Amino acid sequence: MAVNLHDWIDELSDVLELEDVEVDEGLLADLTATAATNVEKLAAPVTAYLLGFAAATQDADPDTVERLAARAQVLAEGWDRPADAPDPDDVNDPIPDDRTVDHTGETYDDDRAEELVDEEV
Repeated sequence: MAVNLHDWIDELSDVLELEDVEVDEGLLADLTATAATNVEKLAAPVTAYLLGFAAATQDADPDTVERLAARAQVLAEGWDRPADAPDPDDVNDPIPDDRTVDHTGETYDDDRAEELVDEEV
């Protein structure tokens, strides 16, 4: 059964208690198709969600939404990392072997370790 996308948007907006929603279906279709193709399938809804979130937090008018979408489109079009590629920020440095180091008298500071973990997050 075919559904009219505009009707779906109207009904969904009512259910989500959104007023005066203006959706450019073509813009979203192009953006999500590019994200799904160049990044991975799940990138499509995530991209649409984040575009909407960005638009809402910036109180964006339709022109601003188009500019935000264009930025996302450029990112998706240039995406060159396969889904199974490691995150370049996730460095897996080897752990040094310090078995020959004398750790006698050293103490472990749990509070400092928690601070370091919190700083990384």
